[in-house]
Amino acid sequence: MDLQQACQHHHLEDILDKVDTGDRLTLEEGTRLYHCPDPVLLGELAHRARTRRHGERTTYVLNQQINYTNICVNACLFCSYRRSQDHGGGFTLHPDQIREKLETQLSEPIRELHIVGACHPEHGLKHYLRILRTARQVRPQATLKAFTPVEIDHFAAVEGCEPEEILKRLRDEGLQMLPGGGAEIFDPEVREQICPHKASGQRWLDVSHRAHKLGIPTNATMLFGHLEGRRHRLQHMDALRRLQDETGGFLCFIPLPFQTRNNPLGGVEPITGLEELRTIAVSRLMLDNIPHIKSYWVMLGLPQAQAALCFGADDLDGTVVEERIGHTAGADSPQVLDRDELEAMIRGGGQTPVERNGLFERVQRV
Repeated sequence: MDLQQACQHHHLEDILDKVDTGDRLTLEEGTRLYHCPDPVLLGELAHRARTRRHGERTTYVLNQQINYTNICVNACLFCSYRRSQDHGGGFTLHPDQIREKLETQLSEPIRELHIVGACHPEHGLKHYLRILRTARQVRPQATLKAFTPVEIDHFAAVEGCEPEEILKRLRDEGLQMLPGGGAEIFDPEVREQICPHKASGQRWLDVSHRAHKLGIPTNATMLFGHLEGRRHRLQHMDALRRLQDETGGFLCFIPLPFQTRNNPLGGVEPITGLEELRTIAVSRLMLDNIPHIKSYWVMLGLPQAQAALCFGADDLDGTVVEERIGHTAGADSPQVLDRDELEAMIRGGGQTPVERNGLFERVQRV
């Protein structure tokens, strides 16, 4: 049975037509995709949409991740990484320690620095400016991607100013892009249950909007597989694509499966592998105006991340180096992959590896 026949069999031929013309899917059509009993068909549709944009190219980046603190005021129930200020497991990296970590990788042609942490109750903007200054000094050619919209909002609260002022100051110190963390699920009722002290979903969207208007592109995430349902995921995607219609500032969407270990959000069974792949496929089909869908191998695991490249994802993230947030929650992926391993994963899926920088610009392999 070919794709056309399979879509007719499952009454999805109208969706296939929209995939081929690039027309936007409705939330109702997204629901129908989620309920399709044939996950292979869903993967084929998503892969069709992906190849219309990117052919068989899959991108990756040589990057280094710095998690600068785990001391946080938010106390999100899904978070295994966070510690209170008086907890023995709390840590904060100061600029000289960050410099040391960055310098250990100077033999590698790192293209992107990914700097994220937590909402520390005491540190002011000067601390974060020093972090950026240090990173820029050590890696002047790397894309400097740092501080999620939630962190930006927290910095503004500490300083008693608007997020625009924070973003402008950080941009002047070399910030080029925001990572997409902290979005979780936008639905207020679910958010109240999983992260009641964190900035609201609307606030996350608002800070992202302000960053885009200042010329700072961002990524976007969605944490799924906890207390939310498929309807909440679709509404989350719809909110992102509506903001993207206005600003065009999102470069990549990153679906993050919830890691169930070592956190207070008890009684949640791990999401199935098929549901992970369904959600990645649906995100490619729904997010018609966001260029890239990331298969984040750190939280998916290597085999599933490779499979996701046939379910709509076109980016494999990168080498990473010492990621703490997902691993604290039970991710059992390696801490680091090298370029050859990333390219082998991509070729193993029948696709062509392409090296990029943090802004998704193709670079020449060094």
